[in-house]
Amino acid sequence: MSILNYSTKPVEGLNHIAALRGKFFPANGERDMCRFIDDMRDKYEPGYHDNIRVLSALFDLADIDKERQHLKFNELTTDEKERLIKAMNKLKAVVSLFPKNLILPL
Repeated sequence: MSILNYSTKPVEGLNHIAALRGKFFPANGERDMCRFIDDMRDKYEPGYHDNIRVLSALFDLADIDKERQHLKFNELTTDEKERLIKAMNKLKAVVSLFPKNLILPL
C-alpha cells in the first residue's frame, strides 16, 4: 500500500475535525501551524537537517511547488494551507499503522 494512495475513514475523520477546528477556532490553527513550521526551520535545533527533510516531504506530499516551500505558513494560499494540513493528516493516519515494536538491525 502506497502512502500517497492511503485514503480511509481515519484520514477523512482527521480532515473533518480539522475543518471544525478551523470553523470554531481559526486563530489557533494558524498560530500553531506557523510555530510548527518555524520550529522545523530552526537552524539551532540539533535535528535541523532531518527536520528540513521532513518538512520538504510534507510540502511534496501536499503538492506545493518547490519555489513556494520556503514561505511561512501564513504566506501560503488558502488552497496550499488546506493541502498541507490534509497531507499532515494523511501522514498521521499512516503513522498509526506503523508496527508497534520497531527493531533496528544490528
